[in-house]
Amino acid sequence: MTNATPVSLYAQRRARVAAQLGKDGLAVIPTAPERQRNRDSDFIYRHDSYFYYLTGFTEPNATLVITGDGKSTLFCASKDLEREIWDGFRLGPEAAPAGLGVDTAHSIDELDAQMPKLLENRDAVWYPFAIHEGLESRVGDWLNKVRARVRYGALCPEQQRDLCAVLDEMRLVKDAQEQDTMRRAAQISARGHVRAMKLAARMLREGKDVREYHLDAELLHEFRMGGSQYSAYGAIVAAGANACVLHYRADAAPIRDGELVLIDAGCELDGYASDITRTFPANGKFTGPQRALYDLVLASQEAAIAATKAGARFIDPHEATVKVLAQGMLDVGLLDKNKVGTVDDVIEKRAYFQFYMHRTGHWIGMDVHDCGSYVEPSQVGEVSERKDPLSGELIKNRPSRVLKPGMVLTIEPGIYVRPAEDVPEQFHNIGIRIEDDAIVTETGCELISRGVPVKADEIEALMRA
Repeated sequence: MTNATPVSLYAQRRARVAAQLGKDGLAVIPTAPERQRNRDSDFIYRHDSYFYYLTGFTEPNATLVITGDGKSTLFCASKDLEREIWDGFRLGPEAAPAGLGVDTAHSIDELDAQMPKLLENRDAVWYPFAIHEGLESRVGDWLNKVRARVRYGALCPEQQRDLCAVLDEMRLVKDAQEQDTMRRAAQISARGHVRAMKLAARMLREGKDVREYHLDAELLHEFRMGGSQYSAYGAIVAAGANACVLHYRADAAPIRDGELVLIDAGCELDGYASDITRTFPANGKFTGPQRALYDLVLASQEAAIAATKAGARFIDPHEATVKVLAQGMLDVGLLDKNKVGTVDDVIEKRAYFQFYMHRTGHWIGMDVHDCGSYVEPSQVGEVSERKDPLSGELIKNRPSRVLKPGMVLTIEPGIYVRPAEDVPEQFHNIGIRIEDDAIVTETGCELISRGVPVKADEIEALMRA
């Protein structure tokens, strides 16, 4: 992976971690393992996000150790010319200090021998909890070897701490370098969506058989042509009724004249994800019912965008979306006001849930659904309880996160209409979602994914071209 991030930035992040470990603390951060797909074939390798955030290193078989005095040690695969013929270049421990800015480096084969020595006379060991299979037991083995030396005066760490708590807070606010990478990722993804829209309309005009996988291929082509290393997640390309399946995957269903197509797809660039959803008419022209629901979803997104700014709460865009959608569902007849009451009743009883059943956004960064608490840390102890009107479940509410400049989140309202007796037939099997990536600023938010049109008239104009 080509990485434009300066080595000094990773060193600064490691220093920030070290400062929170305590003078005698030590942190262990492995990268992700390679995974076998089937016989003699592995899945495409993707590093662990925490590890990459602190090193910029993309090779497998590596572990980073940071100590409270600010020193960093990398354990990585040794140089092996024979294996490099088959698997590619290895940096090796000899070149790692200069190449990555770590203080020292050793072969990964030495990890089990070196870790008890590094842990001796420490008071706490930090690592990401519940992420790396077998790491907890491996830490236990290292600690047992330290305990075997207590008769010789060695002290064994008495605490095991979750490093995710530290790293999640650091990763939640993106620095200028991260924001720039995410802008470029979103631009590449937007171009992919534009290509897919145009292809659908063109193939239908030419009388060709159009399938979901044709559009998926167009997305992947543009992602790779733009320099992206991977798709950030399996693309959703959903034609017609398939758009009402929230986690549908691009398959072989035909794309028919007169139906909508929902595409939820984004690339990953230099370790950072993008996440864009657009819904468009396959033939380039919305029908009346399609346009009515589309304009409603877009209006709800505009309300959510207006609510996304520094000082607001994470929940505010969702509540703004729900208010617009609830009123719109009454206005177009999706909900019968004689049965569900006023817009306030719809919200209180969650009657809108039949057609809108997910949140309006999530954090995005190195992971599509990025790390970071959705609860304001300073108010964790402020708990209230409410009974969910649909499930009857007792839910504990805590104050939602206060948005700060540099946080990045998606804004993605939708409407999904499955056939039902009390639902007007003209809306049956219409699924619509509109999603953009937003960087929080002091005065509002920067939408970094608007390289693909979002207004209905602009989509139609694009697809006529």
